[in-house]
Amino acid sequence: MPSFRELLAAAKSEIREVDTAEAERLIDDGALILDVREPDEYEQGAIPEAVHIPRGNLETQVEGKIVQRDKPLVVYCAGGVRSAFAAKTLGDLGYGDVVSMVGGFNKWKDEGRRWSAPRALSADQRNRYHRHLLLPEVGEAGQQKLLDSKVLLLGAGGLGSPSALYLAAAGVGTIGIIDMDVVDASNLQRQILHNLDRVGERKVDSAKKTLTAMNPDVNVVTYDVRLGADNILDIFDGYDVIVDGTDNFPTRYLVNDASLVKRIPVVHGSIFRFEGQATVFAPYEGPCYRCMIPEPPPAELAPSCSEAGVLGVLCGIVGSIQAMEAVKLLLGLGDPLIGRLLAYDSLEESFRTFKVRRDPNCPACGENAGDIVIAEYDALCMPHPKEAPAPAHA
Repeated sequence: MPSFRELLAAAKSEIREVDTAEAERLIDDGALILDVREPDEYEQGAIPEAVHIPRGNLETQVEGKIVQRDKPLVVYCAGGVRSAFAAKTLGDLGYGDVVSMVGGFNKWKDEGRRWSAPRALSADQRNRYHRHLLLPEVGEAGQQKLLDSKVLLLGAGGLGSPSALYLAAAGVGTIGIIDMDVVDASNLQRQILHNLDRVGERKVDSAKKTLTAMNPDVNVVTYDVRLGADNILDIFDGYDVIVDGTDNFPTRYLVNDASLVKRIPVVHGSIFRFEGQATVFAPYEGPCYRCMIPEPPPAELAPSCSEAGVLGVLCGIVGSIQAMEAVKLLLGLGDPLIGRLLAYDSLEESFRTFKVRRDPNCPACGENAGDIVIAEYDALCMPHPKEAPAPAHA
C-alpha cells in the first residue's frame, strides 16, 4: 500500500504547480479561482471571487459550479496539499488547464496579497436554506443575493398572498407590501396571508405578522396608503422587482409608467374566474404593459373578481408563478417571461404561451416616445366605482 507521501508525490507528478506570484498573475488575467478548504477556514478569509467547494465535496459539486472545463483554473487550500490532490482530480474530470498554488492561502495572506472575509450564512440560515444551497445555480452566493434583495408587492390579496409567502420563505431580505384595505371574511377563500382572527385588521399588518413569523430574516415594510401618482415613484425607489397583484386598469397603467421611469421590472399577474395570466415587463428590454394593452377595455367588458368571482386555488397558482419569476429575475436564472404571456386555464389544466413584442410606436417605451408623465388614469379607464378610491387586489 502506498504511503501518504507517495500518493502526494504521485499527484504532484501529474499536475502543474505555481507559486503565489504566478497564481496572482493568472487570476489577474481572468483565471477562475477554486478554494478547496473547509467551511470554517473559508469563512475566516479567502481570495476574492473564489468558488468554494470543500475538498470532500469536489467530485460531486464541481461540475455544477464550474462549467467551463477549458478555462484556466487556480486551485488553493491552506498550504498546497489538498489543492494538489484536487488538481489531480479535476484533471481526471476533464478540466484541462488546472494549477495548484504552492503555499496555499497561508502564504498568500502572509505576503500581503488581496483577500477578504467572505460573508457567511449563520448556522440557522444554512439549515433554513439548505435545499437552496444544494442547487449549484443558487448556492451560498445566490442565497446571499436573495437576502440582499428587495421586492415590492402591490397588494396583500389573492395574488400577493402566495407570492409573499414564497418570497419570504425563499429568504428575500426586504419585502414591501402596499395595501390600504382591511381583512374581510370574504377574503379568506383565497387570501392565505390572513386568517379569521384578523378580520377587521389592516391587511398590511396581518401580512407582516404572517411573514415575520415564517422567516425572521425578512424585513417587511408596509405601506397602508393608496398607490397614486403623488407617491408611486418614492415608494418604488430602491426596490429590485415589483410584483403586481392589482386588478384594475388605472393602477396597471400607473405602475407601468413608474416602472419605466425607475427601470424596475414588473412581474404581472391577473386572474378571472378560472383563468390566469402572468408575464414580466422588463423596461426597454421587452414589451411594457402599454405595448400589450394600448387602451383599456370598457368597464363592462372587464368586471372585477368581486363581480365575476374567482376560484381561490387559481390565485395560488398564478401568485406562485409570480414568485418564481421574481426569484429568477433576482438571481439571473433561466428564461423569465419577458416578451411572453403565460395563460393558464384551470378547467382544462392547460398552459399556453403567447409571444408579445415591443411596439415601436408605444407612447411609453417606443422609439419616439416622449417624456413619461406620471399621472392618474381613473377618468380614462372608467373603473368600477368600488375600485376608484384605491387599487383593488383580487
